[in-house]
Amino acid sequence: MIDETPQAALAAANRILAHENVLDAFGHVSVRHPEKPDHFYLSRSLAPELVKDDDIVEFDLTSQPVGPCDVPLYSERVIHGAIYRARPDVNAICHHHAAAVLPFCLAHDLRLRVVTQLGATMGSDIPMWDQRDKFGATNHLVTRAEEAASLAGCLGSHSMVLMKRHGATVVGKDLRELAFRSIYSCRDAELQLRALAHGPIDVFTPDEIALAGKFPEATLSRAWALWRSRLG
Repeated sequence: MIDETPQAALAAANRILAHENVLDAFGHVSVRHPEKPDHFYLSRSLAPELVKDDDIVEFDLTSQPVGPCDVPLYSERVIHGAIYRARPDVNAICHHHAAAVLPFCLAHDLRLRVVTQLGATMGSDIPMWDQRDKFGATNHLVTRAEEAASLAGCLGSHSMVLMKRHGATVVGKDLRELAFRSIYSCRDAELQLRALAHGPIDVFTPDEIALAGKFPEATLSRAWALWRSRLG
């Protein structure tokens, strides 16, 4: 991402995550403003695969656009503002409903575990947020500030949070780490489901996850370069 504007990098991240089957027509990705940490960038309401540089809108941490804005916006953009407020270490966020992860948001006794070395990017503990617990019957969209704050609280210091009957929200220190974590958590989930069809599975221990999850910058850059090349 050298010599690339944050808008261009974010547009690319949208298309990468769509191409790698994390996002489809829905879901969204943001990045914190590199010079104004109390602002972030997020696309206008658009299918991620279609996002271009000039679709990117700047927001403050109340998730309101900075300056005049006459384009449709994502209704769940409050997720991003709430997490950036709660987590100064987070600089990129993805909210998705990937088919590989959704079974873990639906089945009562199915827990997402690390089963591959690359899957260690998820971390050893993945919390589950249930909107119903605090807010009762809703349409399962996170559109109110208090809902987003509750989600951010459940995420805590973790790298991702599952959302009951909904999807997942993933965070990273930058867009490359975010893309890596979003993609490989989905692949790990898919492999876990495939393995479960053959019987009980073996999983990484917390110590193994801590060791395996230390991905150097060169690894993230190599993966990002591949995914960028697939965009043409």
